[in-house]
Amino acid sequence: MALFGNAHTIDPGKAQNEYARLLGHGEQVHAAYLLIRDTMLFTDRRLIMVDKQGITGKKVEYHSVPYRSITHFAVETAGHFDLDAELKIWISGNQVPLQKTFTKGVDIYEVQAILTQFVAR
Repeated sequence: MALFGNAHTIDPGKAQNEYARLLGHGEQVHAAYLLIRDTMLFTDRRLIMVDKQGITGKKVEYHSVPYRSITHFAVETAGHFDLDAELKIWISGNQVPLQKTFTKGVDIYEVQAILTQFVAR
C-alpha cells in the first residue's frame, strides 16, 4: 500500500485529544504527522495510520501497526530537484512497504529517530 502526500507535524497533545477514541488505556501519542488528508501517529505502543478515503473523506480506514511487526524501514532524504523526503516501512508478511512522503518542512531524521526508538526495543 502506498500512501502519498505532503506532511507536516501536529502537536502530539492535539493528536492525543483528536484521536483519543483510537487509543488504548494509558497509550500516549509521541509524534504525529498530517498528510493532505491522512494522519500518521507514533504512540508508545504502535504506529497508527489514519487513511481517509473517497471524495469527501468521510470513510476512514485505521491501520494499527505494532512496532514489533516492523521488519525494517528506510528513509530517503530530499535532493536538489526532488524536494520531498520519503519513509518506507516494511511490515512482516508484506512484500510492499508502506510509503509516506514528507516535505522539507519535516525533519525526516526526527521521524527515523522516533521509529528507531520504538522498533529497536
